[in-house]
Order: sequence, then C-alpha cells, then structure tokens
Amino acid sequence: MEQRAIGQTGMSVSKISFGASSLGGVFHSLKEEAGIEAVYTAIDNGINFIDVSPYYGHLKAETVLGKALKNIDRSRFYLSTKVGRYGKDGTNYWDYSAERVRKSVYESMERLNVDFIDLINIHDIEFADLEQVCNETLPALVELRDKGVVGHTGITNLNLRHFRYVIEHVPAGTIESVLSFCHYTLNDDALADYLDFFEAHGIGVINASPYSMGLLTERGVPDWHPAPEALKRLARKAVEHCKAKGISIEQLAVAFSVANPRIATTLFSTTNPDNVLRTIRFASEPLDEPLLQEVRHILEPGYRDSWVNS
Repeated sequence: MEQRAIGQTGMSVSKISFGASSLGGVFHSLKEEAGIEAVYTAIDNGINFIDVSPYYGHLKAETVLGKALKNIDRSRFYLSTKVGRYGKDGTNYWDYSAERVRKSVYESMERLNVDFIDLINIHDIEFADLEQVCNETLPALVELRDKGVVGHTGITNLNLRHFRYVIEHVPAGTIESVLSFCHYTLNDDALADYLDFFEAHGIGVINASPYSMGLLTERGVPDWHPAPEALKRLARKAVEHCKAKGISIEQLAVAFSVANPRIATTLFSTTNPDNVLRTIRFASEPLDEPLLQEVRHILEPGYRDSWVNS
C-alpha cells in the first residue's frame, strides 16, 4: 500500500488508516471479537497507522484495541491517541489541564498494552480554552515528548480556523500534525484551503471520516448525526445516484479522500473485518472523475455546510 509522510515526524504511514472509534461502539453495537479481528485484518493488509481516544466508548475503544495490540508486533504499527476529552457513566466531560493530560497519557498506555505512544493529540480543541491549549496543555505534552514517553504531538479539531490560531501562538515545532475530520469529503473539502498553511509550518495532515460520520453511506446516518436535514436529504440523493451508476458512494468517498497526496492518511472506522478489506480495496481504485462531478453537482446546495460537534 502507498505510504506518505506525516509532515516532518519521520512517520511514513499507509494512505488509508484504521480509526478505532468503532471499537467503542460509537456508531453501533460492538461484537468485541469481530472488532479485534478487524484490527488484525487492517495490519495484515498493509495498514500501519491506528488512531484512538479514551473518549471513544468512554475508555472502551482503547481497552478493546489494547487486547488486539498485545498480539501484534509493535514494529508493525504507529499508534495515535488523545487527551482532553473523556466520558464517564454516560456523561461527556473535558479536562485540558496539564495534570490531567499527563495522567491520561500513562492511563492510555496501560489500556493499550504499549509503553510508547507515537503521536499524542489534544482532542477536539473546539471545546477548549485555546489559551489553555497553547500555554498549558501543549507544553505538558511537549514535556512528555522530550522525555521520550511520546514521539510526536498534534491537535484535532472540527473548526478549521482554530488550527491556525493555535499554530500561530505556540513555538515552532510544538505541533507536528493536525487531525481534521469531515472536512475533506465529497460534501466538504474545506481542509484544502489550509494545506498551504500547514505545509509552510512543516505540519502533517491527517484526514478522518471520509464518510462524514455516516452521511455518505448506503446505510445512512445514525440518529445522532448533527448535519442539517437539508444536507441529509442531498446526501441520500447522492447515494441513490451512485447506486444507479453501479458504484457505491462509499467507494467514491474513499477514493476521493485518499487521492490528495498532500494529505498523509485518511482514517476510517469499522468493527467488521470484511469492511476493512472493502475499504482498502476502495483506496486502491482510481477516482471516477465524471461520477465525482455528478455527485458534487447534487451536493452543491449544501456544499461545505458544516455543523456543531457535540
């Protein structure tokens, strides 16, 4: 599988990668054994980057992933997890303090059965006080990086403009990668507007959710999906158009998201080993440009429409 560099980190990763949010039952109920097998299938078929968070399933995703990772040679994968966003007893909460994020890193390593995190991210900084992120959270992670506990530091975010603010208000080299989700998809490619900026600062780009959290799937969106109803209707039209052409919208979505060589990798998530193989196949197939333009035309009234993360 084609590999690309994440900025200047030295990590060369598969252009399609495994997001472990589904291992926490985020999108639907989880069969743990199948989820573990999905991880094995990903690694055995050329994927070498895995992303997770203690927030996914309120620790469950890290716990299930850890059961898989203890049986995989550590040299076969790069591992990314996050700090700052958590959950307990069904309630979400946020804590971006230096004390909490330091503790969080060690707790994650224990759940994941590893003694080193390749990339540590501050999770969803749109929920944080950005001054705290710049002056407290990131320095705490850089301290762990300097100690060799983690390899590299990054941030994740839904609101793209926050990336620029934080990067411009911390020392050069503090942020080595950004993880953006739902902004390089068939219905929203706003991430493209920021690629020059990231490259000018030597920052690698990770794209997540080529299916826009289920919006661009034949299965359809989960009940909790925050997209406007008008956009959901347009997406359903696009789904049916692709079906009529004999190509699933999932195939088009993945092919589009991985086609840009300036994006290091695109994360997808599933607990189904067959879906892992299917997604890898989609990532290896050429982008159908005529169909892309037809789908873009359908989605045009809602193109780049965003939503509030929750």
